[in-house]
Amino acid sequence: MWHDASLVAALSSLSTWANAANLKNGDWSPQVMIRRTRPTRVCTAKKTAMEDSSEDMSQGDVSEEEEWVPEPKAPKRQRKAEPKVNKPPVKKMTKPRDPKPEASGKPAAKRTRAPRAKKTAAADPAEGSSAQEGSSGTREAVKVKEERLSFAVPDKTPSDTDGAESICPSSCQQPLPVKKEEPEDDFTFEEPSPKKLKSSTAPQGVPVRRAKPTQGLKSDMQMNWNVVEVLSEKTRLEGWVCANLIQLFQEENTIPFIVRYRKELINHMDADAVREVQLTLEELCAVSKKSQSICQALKKEGVLTAELEESLKNCTGAEELDHVYAPYKKGSKLSKARRAKQLGLEPAALALLQTPQTLNLQAWVQPQVEGLSSLNEVAAGVGQILADMMAKDKETLAYVRSLCDQNPVTLQSSLSKTALKDKGEKPKDIDKFHLYCDFTSNMQRLQHHQVLAINRGENLKILTVKVNIPDRVKSEFCRWCVNVRWRPKGYAAEEKMEILKDAAEDSYKRLILPLLNRSYRSSLTAAAEKESVSMFVRNLRQRLLMCPVRGRVLMGVDPGFRHGCKLAILSPTSQILHTDVVYLHSPGRPREAERLRHLMVKYNCQTVAIGNGTACRETETFFADLIAKKFFHPLDVCYCITSEAGASIYSVSPEAVKEMPDLDPNLRSAVSIGRRVQDPLGELVKIDPKHIGIGTYQHDVSQTLLKAALDAVVQECVSFVGVDINMCSETLMRYVAGLNAGRARSIVEWREKNGSFLNREQLKLVKGLGPKSFQQCAGFIRVNPEKGQAPCSDTAGGVHGTAPPKRGKRKALSAVDFQPNPLDQTCIHPESYSTTLRFLALIKSEVQEVGRPELKWRVEDRVKLGGLEALARTLDTSPETLQLIADGLTQPPGFDIRQDFEQADFKRGIMSMGDLQAGVVLTGRVENTTLFGAFVDIGVGRSGLIHKSRITPDKLPTQRRGRSLALGPGERVEVRVLNVDSQRGRIGLDLLRVVT
Repeated sequence: MWHDASLVAALSSLSTWANAANLKNGDWSPQVMIRRTRPTRVCTAKKTAMEDSSEDMSQGDVSEEEEWVPEPKAPKRQRKAEPKVNKPPVKKMTKPRDPKPEASGKPAAKRTRAPRAKKTAAADPAEGSSAQEGSSGTREAVKVKEERLSFAVPDKTPSDTDGAESICPSSCQQPLPVKKEEPEDDFTFEEPSPKKLKSSTAPQGVPVRRAKPTQGLKSDMQMNWNVVEVLSEKTRLEGWVCANLIQLFQEENTIPFIVRYRKELINHMDADAVREVQLTLEELCAVSKKSQSICQALKKEGVLTAELEESLKNCTGAEELDHVYAPYKKGSKLSKARRAKQLGLEPAALALLQTPQTLNLQAWVQPQVEGLSSLNEVAAGVGQILADMMAKDKETLAYVRSLCDQNPVTLQSSLSKTALKDKGEKPKDIDKFHLYCDFTSNMQRLQHHQVLAINRGENLKILTVKVNIPDRVKSEFCRWCVNVRWRPKGYAAEEKMEILKDAAEDSYKRLILPLLNRSYRSSLTAAAEKESVSMFVRNLRQRLLMCPVRGRVLMGVDPGFRHGCKLAILSPTSQILHTDVVYLHSPGRPREAERLRHLMVKYNCQTVAIGNGTACRETETFFADLIAKKFFHPLDVCYCITSEAGASIYSVSPEAVKEMPDLDPNLRSAVSIGRRVQDPLGELVKIDPKHIGIGTYQHDVSQTLLKAALDAVVQECVSFVGVDINMCSETLMRYVAGLNAGRARSIVEWREKNGSFLNREQLKLVKGLGPKSFQQCAGFIRVNPEKGQAPCSDTAGGVHGTAPPKRGKRKALSAVDFQPNPLDQTCIHPESYSTTLRFLALIKSEVQEVGRPELKWRVEDRVKLGGLEALARTLDTSPETLQLIADGLTQPPGFDIRQDFEQADFKRGIMSMGDLQAGVVLTGRVENTTLFGAFVDIGVGRSGLIHKSRITPDKLPTQRRGRSLALGPGERVEVRVLNVDSQRGRIGLDLLRVVT
């Protein structure tokens, strides 16, 4: 690494250099000089020389020396010397530099430059030392650039090196080649410090930061605000969590994958919270996209100014963006302020605020120009410009909103004029909204279901809605504008202050008040829709995750009067054994009962699922009477009532026709009712979530938002439960995270062609399933080796003895293992298999013991002994991943997370509404929850209502007290009857406790 020429040149000029710089002999011994002539020590030597020579310089020269500016004559010689020294190394970094030593055998061109630097030093000692040292540093720097990764200098810290390079320009004359050699990942200039992302309030673990978060998104949005900061403010989450989530979404990770396998990055958030962040992020992206399109459109029209573009890029919400863009929309009238600006009155308006003492409005009067013909018109134009400035000022809008928050703002609804005219023709429609015909409520006390009901009445033109803001808000706002925010900087005459007062009142009445009304209405609607969708999501999740009834032959009954009751007897694996139609509500009831008993005895069916549609009550009474008489002896028959919502729609759908092509649509609905009890998740995913009969006001919320949320919760439920890749249907498979309809179809086709899957690795052979899709879906797919075929021993054959693969696929097949893996039956992701094997080796176990009790004891003992975090550090993984590995190893084969959820209620007796009395305590099951309460089936044919005011935290389990309403479909509750209205068919209930 040492260059002889550099060493000789340095030693020969040692004495001259020391005398010129007035150095001490003890500081510049030859040994020290040799060490200081190393390439990375050049800047340090120059810094020392400068410090020692600074004693003879004035204070003014010291500032120049800090920037390394030499004496007046020195720059000319330095500029002449620099091209000779610097340019050849730059050229020799290219390809022509390599063959030169081969031709000459020695680098003579570089060595001859040392004497030139020496001559320059003789002419000017101070300059010569700098030039010589710079030339030697340049010669050595070329070598350093090539060997930077392997060259190490002892006793030198990074901070010292950085400081030296910042002071020493002559040794850093060629920074560009060095930057090209160093990897880009070593520099993260635009990233905030990792310490800023840490948080002491994180409830789980420590903050984990992703590498280079949000860089691509930040550049795409092109807004004046930071997406992480705005997202953190809107969602009230910490910045490091938002940054990680943005990065995860940019990498196209699904919510189930993030929630299960990236817990440490999101601070253990649940799926609903992650989905809320995703929706907020999508709103911000939509605002950014709309802002960019507006800027482009206004730029083409020639009306885009720097101030307008700044205002558009400062908007963080769609409502704020619409307010700024409203005056410039196509088809809208030219605003008063824009007309006044076109007349040239904007300088006058600014002068009124900046220099009112010099403003002469009479000078702006032009009798021949409309809008400037009189002093009053000029004053009006100036006031309109000022009013527009006030309405678009962020500080002004923030102040008026704070005033509204301090005063009681109310929402008022009343019967509309159109409804009054049609009152005689449509009395029923008006009666539905009798609660809101004369309704007034404070904004802060308004309930979500009330907002949706009022909006529905307004859309039907039955109600008129108004936002009432107290008058003192206006008076306080105008006073603040005139005296504080928009107060003129100089003395303003009384007539000019009147213009300012009128502008403030006009701005409030014409611009700000409508904005506040829209803001209140839109915020109320958005919050109500959000809560309604959340209610749908929670209800659907609990309906889908109801515990399946396995191992039973079951009869599904779709009740009916005229067309009879449709029956479908299903095997324990949901295969159709028999279908029929019986007429249980006709004169031939005894004959139909005998026929029914024959079928149940023949197929050993002891469980009946009755749909809750038409004739449900009568069919239930019929079965209850037969059970009470022990008509089905020796069978112990029981029945349950299940929801048939959406069954008729599904029975005529293409999926039902494909699955059951030979069955009548009415019989298909009976099959669907029976399968909803055997496997609720597998059957309900075939139906549009909006038709399952959950929640309220589903037609009054954003259909796009509702569909996206319901589809997402179906994907979460299917993924968290997991699917057996060799058994599940194509319909169910398409809802697995990372899959869609096309990929699910490809998997089924591969399975039909090649046989059952033996392990997860074989998914890589499916067409259209790339690395990202495999990463997202692999952890949610189970592969049972007992249901797969044995691998083919013929290596020349296909996957399972099929035709040999094409030449292009041989390489892919050779990389895939065809041996069963017990870990493929667990929730452990393939990316953690290596960690799992190391953990098993640590506890002296084997992978074949997965799910056995002895392995469970060993895992639990090892975790208790060393602690989860210490064990995770030993295995070089996160505690969250290790906990997931431990759960996967200890769960028994065939584990189903739904086994701890509620199951269908089976009964043998029946009650009627006439048997109910106030004060009777009953046990029922929640059918549906709404924004105003929960409906409970207590077995009398009518559901009772528990009003939300009676669902108090003290009546709920501790883990459910944080949830909205805290109840969901399928939960068992103990209730007390409050009142019974037989005429209206209403039952009022009080919640006593949740039965667990």
